[in-house]
Amino acid sequence: MADNNSKKPNPMGSNSGGKKPSFNYYWIYAVIAVILIAFTLIDWEGTSRKITINEFEDRLLDSGYVDHIVIKDKSVAEVYLSEEGLKSSFYEENKTKGGGSLLGGPDAGPQFYFKILSADNFDDKLNAWYEAYEEEGFDYSVEDTNTLGRDILGWILPIGIMIVIWVVIMRRITGGSGGGGSQIFSIGKSRAQVFGNGKSTNVSFKDVAGLEGAKEEIQEIVDFLKNPKKYTELGAKIPKGALLVGPPGTGKTLLAKAVAGEAKVPFFSLSGSDFVEMFVGVGASRVRDLFKQAKEKAPSIIFIDEIDAIGKARGRNAQMSSNDEHENTLNQLLTEMDGFGTNSGVIILAATNRADVLDKALLRAGRFDRQIYVDMPDFNERKAIFNVHLKPIKVAADLDREFLAKQTPGFSGADIANICNEAALIAARKKKKSVEMQDFLDAVDRIVGGLEKKNKIITKEEKRTIAFHEAGHATVSWMCEHANPLIKVTIVPRGRSLGAAWYLPEERQITTTEQILDEMCAAMGGRAAEKLMFGKISTGALSDLEKVTKQATAMVTIYGLNEKIGNISFYDPQNSYGFTKPYSEATARLIDEEVKSIVESQYARAIKILTDNKDKLVELAEMLLMKEVIFKDDLEKVFGKRPFDHVLPNPEDVESTDEPVAEDPEMSEENPTDEN
Repeated sequence: MADNNSKKPNPMGSNSGGKKPSFNYYWIYAVIAVILIAFTLIDWEGTSRKITINEFEDRLLDSGYVDHIVIKDKSVAEVYLSEEGLKSSFYEENKTKGGGSLLGGPDAGPQFYFKILSADNFDDKLNAWYEAYEEEGFDYSVEDTNTLGRDILGWILPIGIMIVIWVVIMRRITGGSGGGGSQIFSIGKSRAQVFGNGKSTNVSFKDVAGLEGAKEEIQEIVDFLKNPKKYTELGAKIPKGALLVGPPGTGKTLLAKAVAGEAKVPFFSLSGSDFVEMFVGVGASRVRDLFKQAKEKAPSIIFIDEIDAIGKARGRNAQMSSNDEHENTLNQLLTEMDGFGTNSGVIILAATNRADVLDKALLRAGRFDRQIYVDMPDFNERKAIFNVHLKPIKVAADLDREFLAKQTPGFSGADIANICNEAALIAARKKKKSVEMQDFLDAVDRIVGGLEKKNKIITKEEKRTIAFHEAGHATVSWMCEHANPLIKVTIVPRGRSLGAAWYLPEERQITTTEQILDEMCAAMGGRAAEKLMFGKISTGALSDLEKVTKQATAMVTIYGLNEKIGNISFYDPQNSYGFTKPYSEATARLIDEEVKSIVESQYARAIKILTDNKDKLVELAEMLLMKEVIFKDDLEKVFGKRPFDHVLPNPEDVESTDEPVAEDPEMSEENPTDEN
């Protein structure tokens, strides 16, 4: 039975930890402003009716309806009627709705008022009225009201409103109301988030799996801050800075979070883009303020994530002026890290995946003494990463974690975390009690290949073309010694691909010419099968052509694997050549010819392999049309045992796998709407 007293979920989102929303003090300012405006704009004389001085004399004074009048500031005369006047027809016809004052009854008065045009003439009239009607009880009094407050408010209120509008606009320009640097008067202050004095990231080195070498060097820095005497007794000095370099998703920022969680010293964390602002000189000012705070709390650690935002090499763009804001910020950072002044007790950590664009002065010893490369995890590291990310997930008891690690070569730590989360979502979608192996394999398919689209409209002719295309990849890769082992072929559309051949790449550090050529030949197997079976080709081999063109170009221009070009590399990671080429036009023509020759030779080789095994190609394509997904066991039934099993991984590692880890997205279209 449902609890009627239970709280309903908030459709706009709930507060974390059940905390009540904080009170916004700007409402107080708004209420005060409304009250001030009301006091200024309300007509306090609106309870009485305005008449002329002639009407006062003829209709009220002569009739004996006036009890007394009050002259205010020699400009207004307020008329109070007698009891007889309140019963007169003139009052009944001209009284205001509601009548009376704000605090009195409906007839408390004043009932009428008239303007005094000339104070001197009015004094004479007033004396004449008093003498003429003294017997009727006519009386008058003079009052001077204090309007100083209203006059001052009339000056202050418009100026205050303009100041408030100006402050609000400037806060919007400078990035909102959050952070120390967002206020207009503190725009040059550092935006660093400080961890320390009980505030932590709740991440420790135990949460960082793999990365043993990088973690060891980072731990040494933390240990120095905790036990400096251990090192200083031997004359050692702590490194001034450490730069974490590596591909995205490998754990650079996670390492920094672990340092913030482990170190017992203040930890300043910010991004390189936090120094960038629309105002000139703000970046350098924030750098100065950051190091000033760090020195005051020394020993301390500063972590700058994505440092390439401010650390790019100077002088790259000749059109930039010498007073470039980016260069000013970088110059100030260089000075603070290792300038004329002392900077003892402050350690700099930074992370980037674009170390090639950083300024050389930033990378020299004395600023960043250590460059720690955080590479993609190997098999053992992937296994450890899986163990970390599987802790909060309810998995099946028979889950083989080693198998998952073997099935994910080339995956980063962020990719593995994504796989674990996606597998849990898939299991929940299927209403399972625990996450099973099949859910993880489905998650790999989902992340690498994209969402499965079984309802995609494909004609029979297109489906047959796709089947022979994928069967061509499978056949050629099976017959090439150095091609990556194929574990699955599918013609079920995923993402932008209409079909895919899935391989299990070997974890190798170097690649030979024969291995590259075999991979290129296997990639051209799809187009070769189309040409052989149908006598025509389609746009479905776009991704294959992109892959082999890049590989052939790299063989000729980077790796020196071409005989005619020789042992020469034109690789330029920093793009220092600009728009110029480091070779002549004749060499450029020769490069084009050799790239084309390599690709066409492997295409001809793929056609020959398929021609020699045409019957098996047809059998495999028909099996693929019937099953839509085939595995290594199915290939062995058609081709027999692969003749190069001695170069494959242990068959138990890849045999009968439902889902692959690395996809070669075959049959990718040039246009998502022009499929094949």
